[in-house]
Amino acid sequence: MKQNDLRSHPAALRARLILKPPLGDFVSCGESLSSHDFFCFLAKLGGVFNISAKELLINEEIKAKEVRVIGVEGDAIGVMSPEAALKLAYDQGYDLVLMAPQAQPPVCRIMDYGKYRFERDKKEKEAKKKQQVIELKEIQLSCRIDTHDFETKARHAVRFLTSGNKVRVVMRFKGREMSHIAIGQEIMQKFQDTCSEVGSVDKAPVLDGRILSMVISPLKLK
Repeated sequence: MKQNDLRSHPAALRARLILKPPLGDFVSCGESLSSHDFFCFLAKLGGVFNISAKELLINEEIKAKEVRVIGVEGDAIGVMSPEAALKLAYDQGYDLVLMAPQAQPPVCRIMDYGKYRFERDKKEKEAKKKQQVIELKEIQLSCRIDTHDFETKARHAVRFLTSGNKVRVVMRFKGREMSHIAIGQEIMQKFQDTCSEVGSVDKAPVLDGRILSMVISPLKLK
C-alpha cells in the first residue's frame, strides 16, 4: 500500500481510540508512515505493552474474549471473537497476530506471520553485523624503550585504531626512572604523533603515582 496520511486512515482513527494520549496523539501524527509501517509500529510498542516482537501471540494462542481485527491492508475490520477472527485469517491464507494485548479490546492483525518473522530476523541480523564492539587495548611503553620496540608497538596501536578500538598507552616508572618523567612525556608525544593519521588523543597524558598514561581514540569515532 502506498504511503498516505494516516490521520484520515480508518485504522489510524480506530487506533487513536484504542491508544490513550500521549500515545494516541503520536499515532495521529504518523502521516509519513505507510500502513505496513504503522502496524509494525504497533508491534514494536514493547515499552508500552510490555511485549516484544518475539513474544507475539498468534492464532490459537490468543485467548481474549473478543479482539479488534485489522486486515492485511491495514483496514479496520471490527470487533469479534478470536475464533471468528482466526477463521477469517485462515480463509485468506494468513495468520492472526496479537499486536496490542493491553488495548481494550486487544488488537490483532491478519498477516503472513512467517514472512513477518523472516523479514524481522533478517533486519536484526543485519543490524548485529553493523554493530561494532569497541575495546580498550593497552600498549605498555618504557622511558628506556629502543627504536625497534617503539616502532613495533606503534604499529600495534595503529592496527587497533584502524579496527575501531581505543588504545590506552601506559608507561610505568620504576625506581630511579622517576627522575626521567620528562623523557617519558617526550616518548608519549612521539607515540601520539606516530598515530596521528588514524587516531587522536582522547585523554591527554596524566601522571598518576608512577604511571603515565593517555588514551587515543580512532578518528572515525570523532
